[in-house]
Amino acid sequence: MPLLFRINIISMVHMDRSSRPALSPSVEEMPREPREPRERLHAIRTTLLAAMFIATVFVAWTPQSFSAASLSDRLALLLTPQPAADSTGPAQPALRIGIVAGHSGNDSGAICTNDSGEVDLTEAEVNLNVATLVQKKLVDRGFQVDLLNEFDTRLNGYRAVAIISIHNDSCEYINDQATGFKVAAALNTRDANRANRLVACMVDRYHASTGLPFHAGSITADMTGYHAFSEIDPSTIAGIIETGFLNLDRGLLTLHADQVADGVVNGLLCFVHNENVEPTPMPTAMP
Repeated sequence: MPLLFRINIISMVHMDRSSRPALSPSVEEMPREPREPRERLHAIRTTLLAAMFIATVFVAWTPQSFSAASLSDRLALLLTPQPAADSTGPAQPALRIGIVAGHSGNDSGAICTNDSGEVDLTEAEVNLNVATLVQKKLVDRGFQVDLLNEFDTRLNGYRAVAIISIHNDSCEYINDQATGFKVAAALNTRDANRANRLVACMVDRYHASTGLPFHAGSITADMTGYHAFSEIDPSTIAGIIETGFLNLDRGLLTLHADQVADGVVNGLLCFVHNENVEPTPMPTAMP
């Protein structure tokens, strides 16, 4: 209705003289003074402004708001410039990453004893400490991180951009070469390329952070066939890392766990962000 009203006003301004009602001869024959173009434009502008204002009143008025106060408020809202609507849209959900603290909630894993034969450290303790630090560091970077037990019920059909299970090797002294870390991907993965990339990222970044050698030749079937790999959603890229030996690497694992956690975090960030992997030189580790 406001649009029709506005059109009618404009039509009236430009109405042809032949369509106007005939005037009496005496009036028709009276000489007219020519109007200046500027005066005509002024008259048209005034008429249009009046039409636009009345149209605005019609837009602002509704039967439910037929009061002086509400009409005044609506007019003020319509005539006052408003800030642009936020077009950024809802925030994207944070990427989910799963961290399994090996043996946590199930058993102790490897057991370390002191000279008196008393238990003074367990693999489960070390795993949980490192996994908790990894979770915190990733959360601080904006990820959604699940800290999972060894046989966590949430592993069934678990979906995430990646999942890593953290473990450690024996407390027993084997030889002087029993130091370093191991990384393996799920053997039954659907996407071997991405799984291999996860391993490459973990190996490169973990070595760069800790300086430990990579035991490429001592990956076991227990690692590649880790039970959680068959429980999670097949689309989730999964891996397992043994961050060190609890004998020769004990000082690093317990006194510098933050550095160990950084190695795991940096490996995951490399994978998630699709960073370049240029393997750094590292000493060859014996089995």
